[in-house]
Order: sequence, then structure tokens, then C-alpha cells
Amino acid sequence: MNLPLTGIDVYALPPDQGEWVLRRQLAAAYRLVDHFGWTELIYGHLTARVPGEALHFLINPYGLNYDEVTASNLVKIDVDGRIVEPTNYPVNHAGFVIHSAIHMANSARHKVVMHTHTRAGMAVCALEEGLLPISMVSTGFTGRLSHHDYEGPSLDLDERQRLQANLGDNQAMLLRNHGLLATGRSVPEAFLRLWRLERACQIQVDAAAAGRLRVLDDAVARKSGAGIDSFSEKESKVGIGDLEFAALLRKLDKTDPQWRH
Repeated sequence: MNLPLTGIDVYALPPDQGEWVLRRQLAAAYRLVDHFGWTELIYGHLTARVPGEALHFLINPYGLNYDEVTASNLVKIDVDGRIVEPTNYPVNHAGFVIHSAIHMANSARHKVVMHTHTRAGMAVCALEEGLLPISMVSTGFTGRLSHHDYEGPSLDLDERQRLQANLGDNQAMLLRNHGLLATGRSVPEAFLRLWRLERACQIQVDAAAAGRLRVLDDAVARKSGAGIDSFSEKESKVGIGDLEFAALLRKLDKTDPQWRH
């Protein structure tokens, strides 16, 4: 299939075509998480709602490294994490509890959910004050970042209601003492939001280690955040993240294009 992977709304395509484009986008996102060093062995998930009427989602095969994920080996599951199409791979059923909660909260805004356990992300999630507006990239989350208290490994389905309530209208959340979560209407949008959240955490950890933090005034932080979003929307083709994701796809293709298959 020669359809482009950016500048396209996968949910406006016929379901079969849309799913294949989505599979390639999501496989690329897994490879990029590996490229940036955001993995924690085989754990963590990036999930995406499959086009069509059924509540089906794509998730990574459990046990594979992120740099082994391809478009074709992504596993299709339902909202309870059950496999719905033949596959040679298992899935981490318990790991989908968080993702299913967010997907169910508002499918239009949360078609894609990305959750990582990075060193900087987990460090900021362990701070009482959480993420602070100390850099341009962090201001994008001022007044737009939710928090969810740690309840242990997410094995209980009743936690889904609390996850939904705590996320509210936002598309990014600190899972306290746990990790980062970002959502989007597309893979490019969710990935860019995750990248910005991770970068904001890295900057805060580095700055705190170097000296006293200079926290921006709330009004300045909110103005900065609104400007960042406005710029991203103006520069995009279909949605936020298109330009950045297209550039990252070119980077992937230079090293290992097998993610496309």
C-alpha cells in the first residue's frame, strides 16, 4: 500500500486501508521509543484504536523488544485486552488496564494512548511538586496536566474509573510514582505530546541537579503553552505532529525500514 503515513486521517479511510496505515504509524512509534531510549525492557505500551465500528485496538506483542515490533506483528485486541484475530504472540493483558480506561474515556480525543517508564519521567512522577514550568517545553502542560495516584500494578478493573476521572479533559497525565502517559487523536499527535512531556521531565531533572530551579510565573507559562499549541496547529497538515513525525520516519528508514512490514 502506497498511502502516505502523515498528513492523512486514518479514520476517514476505508477501515482496512486505515488499519494498515495505522499499523505502520504505531510500529514506527515503537521503534522511535526504542531509538530515544525510553524503553524499560519489554514493558510499557503504545496502543491505538483501529478504524471501524468495533472497539478494537492495536498493541505490541508481549515479549518482543520495541525494535522488533513491525506493522504486521502488532496484535489486535478488544477493550478488555482479549485477542480478536489470529496471532503467534501473546499480549500483556494486565498492562492494557490503563490503556483501556483512557480509550474508553473519550474515544475521539484518545484514539492513541502512549505510556512509558522512563528514568526522567519516573523521577518527576516521584516528586511531590510534579512537573514545574521551568522550560519552554514544560509550559505546554501548564494547566493541562493530570495526575493519578499510584495504586500498585494496574490489575484491578475498578481502577479504570479513577483513571478516567483523574484524566478529565487533558491529554497528558503523570501517573505518580509510576510513569508518563500521553494521548492523541492520531499517532503523530500522541507521539509529539509524549516527546514534549519526556523532554520537559529530562530538563527538570537536569536543572534540579545543577542548581536552584527558576519557576516561571503562571501567566507567562500559560501564554507560552498556548503559543506552542497554536504554532503546532498552524504548521500541521491534518493534525498536530505531522511534520515532526514525517521527519522521524525518514530517520527510521535510514537505519532499519523493517518496521513497515
